[in-house]
Amino acid sequence: MAPLLEVRDLVKHFPLDGGMLTRLLPGRPGRVVHAVDGVSFVVEPGETLGLVGESGCGKTTTSRLILRAIEPTAGRIFFEAQEITGLSPAELLPFRRKAQIVFQDPYTSLNPRMTVERIVGEPILVHRLVASGELRARVRTLLEMVGLQSEHAARYPHELSGGQRQRVGIARALGLGPRLIVADEAVSALDVSVRSQILNLMTALRERLHLSYLFVSHDLSVIRFVSHRVAVMYLGRLAEVAPADELFKRPLHPYTQALMAAIPTIGDGRASIFDQPERLLEGELPNPIDLPRGCRFAGRCPFRFDRCAEAEPELKEVETGHTVACYLYE
Repeated sequence: MAPLLEVRDLVKHFPLDGGMLTRLLPGRPGRVVHAVDGVSFVVEPGETLGLVGESGCGKTTTSRLILRAIEPTAGRIFFEAQEITGLSPAELLPFRRKAQIVFQDPYTSLNPRMTVERIVGEPILVHRLVASGELRARVRTLLEMVGLQSEHAARYPHELSGGQRQRVGIARALGLGPRLIVADEAVSALDVSVRSQILNLMTALRERLHLSYLFVSHDLSVIRFVSHRVAVMYLGRLAEVAPADELFKRPLHPYTQALMAAIPTIGDGRASIFDQPERLLEGELPNPIDLPRGCRFAGRCPFRFDRCAEAEPELKEVETGHTVACYLYE
């Protein structure tokens, strides 16, 4: 079976010519921010791919590129075996119905001047999926699907709790009958108890509607709960991709190991393979404008050697289904 989504060598560079960044960094024309720099992965039908990494690594930019919310600098994107990279806005309409997004902030992503009924119903009317007389019934069906009551349709976003607002955002995304949902930090703004409810809801909807998710998060516990496979991103590149269970049992890349070591735990005092001090990171992310030569992680890696500073490692399969970009495994 062909993958639902395939991304090949995706690149996004933001030029610094003009605007505030140029005024802050004068005298260097032609400089760019390397937000995404050659990312490739697939999402299978019915699968959740977790995309995880530090803030500023390019996760959100990648998700918006996939939806054509912003235009890529280079690379190709295929959805249901059709390339969507060069499609015009009119040609993208069928794709828009099949790929939707749930945003991080459930308040600012909803129009405060619209009722819930209008928020959820607007995409359905734009794409002319139902007649106007059938819209109210369709909206109420969607609200019930995400655990809201029919009376919530008449309320405004400020009259709802954070969890209820995120349920509205999910209902809006489901209104067009999508096959892929991009969840961009969809639970990071919610309380822990509400977060678990939303994750359980999204998992149940995946099984019920045979959805696929690209789940973007910096929270490894969330990624582990929802994902079938996990892609670890560092400074615009993928460092490691593996099935979720395997990645959390035996991470290979030093950066992934450092992320695991940073997870706070309450245990019985027995040592873990991740409790070694050398696995904890020091220093900050390199400047995405002036990238270091060789491996981008080398300056923070406790296992670096001479070759790491000479050339950037490619993402290669070292075990079945487990790929890593690191010279330690060559």
